[in-house]
Parts: sequence; structure tokens; C-alpha cells
Amino acid sequence: MADSNDVPEKGMNPWGQAISAVALVGALAVGFWAISKNQTDTGAGAEAKPAVCSGGEAEKGDKAAGRAYGAQLCTALNRSDLAELLGTPGETAKSASGGGGSIGTGSSKIPHPSSRVEFDTYTVTLSATYNKLTVATTAELLADEVQPQKVLGRNAALYSDRTISIGFRLDGSDATSAPGVPARVLVVPLHDKDSGGFYELTLWRSDGGVPDDTTLIQVAERVLPTIPGWKDRARA
Repeated sequence: MADSNDVPEKGMNPWGQAISAVALVGALAVGFWAISKNQTDTGAGAEAKPAVCSGGEAEKGDKAAGRAYGAQLCTALNRSDLAELLGTPGETAKSASGGGGSIGTGSSKIPHPSSRVEFDTYTVTLSATYNKLTVATTAELLADEVQPQKVLGRNAALYSDRTISIGFRLDGSDATSAPGVPARVLVVPLHDKDSGGFYELTLWRSDGGVPDDTTLIQVAERVLPTIPGWKDRARA
């Protein structure tokens, strides 16, 4: 019997193919989310309570550099009206977690904090990549696969991805993986002038349906301005 979890397939998506370093993040995300995912009390007669963010504490250099860390991203994402923004107001978040980590090795490490909130219908992830790559440059490389968007006054990009389903065996044998469900991904620059780095908001449905772009953008417009450092990077 296996316990399956859907995670973004960062190593295979078009954004990751354009940025070779990003291909390393999938393994980090899978390992962290599988361990840190917290479950609410669902015992008989108990009323389900919204999940509280766990994990993703600040790492060395985050505060000095003004970078948001996983716990802050989770707090921004796990807002009380998130289910309503997703169009499922009766649902309660089942799990919410933040993670740290980086992409690359040695002196080329790129800070890459992340967070995830899961409902019965939707799962949403939010990450930040602190590098010098602009959204505009990558969008040009992937012109046939990316849809330009304007989000909160910034030139963003929207594209399709697919999760990968990871199964963990209760008998201790090797984990298994398989193609997951369709996902939509919105990439928004860290700075108004798109001078390097970006936020990535990913949305998928547990029933395998393709998420609505309007819903994804609506979530972004409410969540992103609440991330520490968003206003500081305006007009930067």
C-alpha cells in the first residue's frame, strides 16, 4: 500500500529546461514536502481545523539580504480566504508547510525558499528564486509555450506543467513515481523592472482537471503583495 503525493515536476517543466540550475530543485522539494507536511485532526467527531504553517525557518543570510524565507511564503499563501479565492469556500486547508533550500552548489547556490498549501480540491505552491535571470529573457526563449501576463503592474508569464506523483511504500521498499496531474504556473518578477529573480505560483486540481487561469491570477494578486519585501522591490 502506498501513500502518494503530487509535487511540481520542476526538473522537466519548460521553465526548468531554460534554466539548467532549476532542474535540481525537484528532488529537494519532494524530500522536504514529504517530511514536513502536517495533517489536521480528523478523528471521529472532531471538527476539521485549518492547517497551520510549519517549517521553513530563515536560513543564514536571508534576513540580511532581505529575502523572504519559506515560513514567510507559507504565511502569505495560507491566508484565511484562500479557499474562497480558489472558488471552494467550504474547504479547509489540510496541510501547510514552508521549506528552505537552494539551487546549485558551492558559490553558485541560488536561494530558493518554497511553500505549499493543500485542500481537497486544489493544491497551491509558492516559491521565490533569487537570481539574476529575468522573466522576460526566459519568456523569449520559450515564446511558443509561455503566455505573457500583466500581474500587479509587472510583466509576468503563464505556462503549463505537470506534477509527478510520488508513492512511498509502507513496507520500506523503494518509492515509486508516475506522471501526475496538469498544473498551471504563473511566474512574476521580484522587481517592477524585472531586474532578476522571480516568484512562482503553481496550482493543480486533485481530480486532474486543468486549473483556471483567472483563479490562479486572482490568488497571485492577493498573495504576492503580502510577501515581505514585495513593496521594497517596487520600481526596482
